[in-house]
Amino acid sequence: MEISMSFDRSSGVLMHITSLPSPHGIGTLGQAAFDFVDFLRDAGQRYWQVLPLGHTGFGDSPYQCYSAAAGNPLMIDLDKLVTDGMLTEEEIEAADEDWNPDKVDFVPLIAARYPLLRLAYARAQKMPRVMEAVQAFRESAADWIEDYTLFMALKEEKYEGAPLWEWPDADILHREPEALEAVREELKDEIDFRVFLQAVFFAQWATLRAYAARAGVRIIGDIPIYVSPDSSDVWQHPELFKVDADFKPKKVAGVPPDYYSATGQLWGNPVYDWKAHEKTGYAWWIWRLKQNADLFDVIRIDHFRGFESFWEVDADEETAINGVWRKGPGMKLFRALDAAVPELPIIAEDLGVMTDKVRALLRSTGFPGMRVMIFAFNRFDDNDHMPHNYPVNSIVYTSTHDSQSICEQILDICEPEDADFAKAYIRWDEREPMAWSAIRTLFASPASIAMTTMQDLLNLGADARMNIPSTVGGNWSWRVRKEGINRDVAAFLHHVTEVNRRYHPVPAVFDSTPLDEVEVQEVTPDMDYGARKYWTDVREQLALLRKANAFLTRFES
Repeated sequence: MEISMSFDRSSGVLMHITSLPSPHGIGTLGQAAFDFVDFLRDAGQRYWQVLPLGHTGFGDSPYQCYSAAAGNPLMIDLDKLVTDGMLTEEEIEAADEDWNPDKVDFVPLIAARYPLLRLAYARAQKMPRVMEAVQAFRESAADWIEDYTLFMALKEEKYEGAPLWEWPDADILHREPEALEAVREELKDEIDFRVFLQAVFFAQWATLRAYAARAGVRIIGDIPIYVSPDSSDVWQHPELFKVDADFKPKKVAGVPPDYYSATGQLWGNPVYDWKAHEKTGYAWWIWRLKQNADLFDVIRIDHFRGFESFWEVDADEETAINGVWRKGPGMKLFRALDAAVPELPIIAEDLGVMTDKVRALLRSTGFPGMRVMIFAFNRFDDNDHMPHNYPVNSIVYTSTHDSQSICEQILDICEPEDADFAKAYIRWDEREPMAWSAIRTLFASPASIAMTTMQDLLNLGADARMNIPSTVGGNWSWRVRKEGINRDVAAFLHHVTEVNRRYHPVPAVFDSTPLDEVEVQEVTPDMDYGARKYWTDVREQLALLRKANAFLTRFES
């Protein structure tokens, strides 16, 4: 059985929520996010790709979160809490520092942010309607919220930040019912505070998501293949991971040595016990995909090759050199996911060590794979990352959050001869920013979806890098300035999108017609191109709005 999946020819921009401009030190789900949706609409873009939205832990990485389901409280819009009467502008101004507009400084930001959030919670407790909405959210999220909030209360309040495997109380660590009941009572207020944060986060996300849908913008979310070792997921389901009796990882994930690293990459995440997952019918993965299907319109699955086989390393190793390849679940997992969440658009991040078996798995899933333009520029090699070689069923990028920008690659990293080749390939003649020429080339490729980063749109270099893999500190902090999101950039992107037949304006019928009255016609082979495109766009926009509105209704109170 193969899974069929296809995407219309379209385009979008990759930028994480935290990179948005904000006077409060970090990008949030506030006005700047809505303004960015407007920018994408004006630029003719169909997709906004974000990184995982989770509650970040070690290294502030969105790929190392305390829960596979919880949202990041740092993304909560403080100004909306003012509107809702939970904070005052003066209180926010008093807590704000002279924040760097180009970088998030996580340590002082967290120290300043949580007292404000606690103050908002204290006021919310006196607002019956708000607390009723929080309770309704709590009940709807019962399959994860209680374990996550107890985990965070224990970690932050009782154990002073200690990781899961260093918790001193064995009865709590091993989830003995009487011990958990007692500690829930002891930490009740802290638990309730963290439930409140999640309710606010998801209410704000639902509002932004619905606004994006009305603008015809689809949001691409990101599922990391692994979870953090210090997470509520491992505490709640230790049998699904290769951890010892004290929840400390026995086997961890990574990638073997390659051209870029003589010692490989040691990620430290516990690998899955795939036999245990199979015995459950992959129930945890189905739950995880359903959680994300509620939040996003398209989902990118990280490290796809790890589902065919994965690099497993003993946890006490200092490098990834001595790992071994272990067999992954393959199509058994993806058949189970497709049966549980059919027709969910999925993108496979298939970079890294590729083999015939990984390629065969990708073909069987039908998922589009990835290509990245910065890997193309070798004057002696006609490789898969060169735009003229892109398959139609692929999503392609000028660069990514894990890589250098186009400008850094060509100007600072390429050998001079390769840099000259790259400039010739993208037809750069110095009359426009170099990265814009690269974007033109990428958008003209055969690939179904063409993506660029905000860094490349602004022709930025090394200072704007989001992440350097296998390093800790200074990552995930880049922010765009408000003046960078401007009409000139939108006009350029709109033009490139339209001339390359990637433009999908929202059909005018949605401006004035209630959703239940929108006419839909079946697309037939005898229709001309314009009619086929129009009725396809109507059908897809209607589905987009219905899904976003259904999620929003859960939080409207």
